[in-house]
Amino acid sequence: MSVFLYMVEHDRGRIEETALGGLTGARLLAEAMGARLQAAVIGEGAEAVAGEIDPYGPEEIHLVRHPMLTDYGPDAWADSLVQLAASVDAAAVMADGTDRGNEVMAQLGARMDLAMVANCLEIEADGAGDGGDWLMTRVRWGGSLHERARLSAPTKLVTLAPHSTEAAPAPRPGGGRVSMFTPSLDESALTTMVLDRVTVSEGITLATAPVVVSGGRGVGSVEGFTILEELADLLGGAVGCSRVVTNNGWKNHKFQVGQTGTVVAPDLYIACGISGAIQHWVGMMNAKNVLAINIDPDAPMVTKADWAVIADLHEVVPAITAEVTRRRGLARETG
Repeated sequence: MSVFLYMVEHDRGRIEETALGGLTGARLLAEAMGARLQAAVIGEGAEAVAGEIDPYGPEEIHLVRHPMLTDYGPDAWADSLVQLAASVDAAAVMADGTDRGNEVMAQLGARMDLAMVANCLEIEADGAGDGGDWLMTRVRWGGSLHERARLSAPTKLVTLAPHSTEAAPAPRPGGGRVSMFTPSLDESALTTMVLDRVTVSEGITLATAPVVVSGGRGVGSVEGFTILEELADLLGGAVGCSRVVTNNGWKNHKFQVGQTGTVVAPDLYIACGISGAIQHWVGMMNAKNVLAINIDPDAPMVTKADWAVIADLHEVVPAITAEVTRRRGLARETG
């Protein structure tokens, strides 16, 4: 039975939010193709991650440890993954289609002289089992195109589009065997390595916020974001923005949502004065609910949103804030 190896993305023991969904997708693919799923957790904090991913069904969890694996480094991670894939005779190696996942898997492809297919939404075998070609649908051109492709390779290297599969524990979770793997690394693995970190923010981040209140050109100015910040704070969320806002200097790039910014998947995305260019839509299209506030009824964001308010955001946003505050006050009085 073939082995599918999935690289679990984490940051010093803190699992990335997309990893469990990716692991679920890898498990479902392995089950469909009659393969065994194994997981690779690389570097510091690997032991902490093992217990968290065990319920999601990997048959074996490989903790990849080495004195040089003190933090993230694409060369060191790729070298380690190449060696682990060879040791388990992996028929496929998978990771999430995040910046880090795509970077490591591209390095893997270069080292193994194999094609790597990024950001797959759907994968199926062309025929029985997993030894033949794979047919896949993948995201291209910032989400404006879904490409149907065929992959023919002795070892399939793919990344799974983030949020394409909801995280779900295996029907019979637990019991995954944990093993240690020590790769052979030399100084070349340290060519690129995280050496230091600086904390720039605390609390809820844009990528993990349950509610994102995002502003575009229609906000009008730096000062215009004050009402968005008040609403986001009231809802326990974060503020985002479109590319034009960062281009105008109203917000730092770290607040930008989109293809060249942060990809978000909140429970609620409130788009204020955002036209909804495809590059922005790609960054928030996995939001569970979208509310658009815009004066243009034909704006792409309005036509795609679950709900839309066609009015001036400078009037609507404060009204929402006031109503939420009023209802919370009533709830406290009657509670």
